[in-house]
Amino acid sequence: MALIGLVRVSTDKQNTQRQHDALAPICLKIFEEKISGKLQAEDRPALSAAIEYMREDDMLCVQEVDRLGRNLLDGLIVLNDLFERGIAVKVLAGIAAGEHRERSLILDLALALAEDRRRDIVRKTNDGLAAARARGRVGGRRPVMTEPLVIQAVALREKGFTLRQIQPHLRITEGKNKGKNPSVGAISEALRAHDAETQALSVGSQGDAQGVH
Repeated sequence: MALIGLVRVSTDKQNTQRQHDALAPICLKIFEEKISGKLQAEDRPALSAAIEYMREDDMLCVQEVDRLGRNLLDGLIVLNDLFERGIAVKVLAGIAAGEHRERSLILDLALALAEDRRRDIVRKTNDGLAAARARGRVGGRRPVMTEPLVIQAVALREKGFTLRQIQPHLRITEGKNKGKNPSVGAISEALRAHDAETQALSVGSQGDAQGVH
């Protein structure tokens, strides 16, 4: 049995060395792709090439499960898809660390937790934006950072992306700047507003809980 490595980042600006350092000592061959993890497996040349290269009993190896997809949830979904195709996967670190040859209760739990986390991010972001609108802080000219962009930015930040790494992943969908990336300043301001509103909601919830006896 041999380990066949897969290294993935979303853009040319992101560094792959950390993944290579983790995989190189144990993998027979490493395939690298700089492509969005939201694409289907068959539309990702390096992943397809790695699968094609594998022999019977070989195992695909990634540093963390989100290297299979654009985030933890998508990575787990791709992992399950690989199982259905008879492909074994070794994950070196993170929530799904271990050798996996078939779907398991642990992976089902990880998938459920990842989905809950995504829903929580969406809910908190929407609550924060709604609270900002209620206080009159959102209005006038249509903001560059719409709700979907803020949700996406929050999710990327939770994965450890910096503001400049987040920027290429966001595309303005409306107005004269449609198709462009929002500025780093706009992203930073939107995230600060999100954090402030989330904190305010959290404090309010704690106060409500303390008032109930």
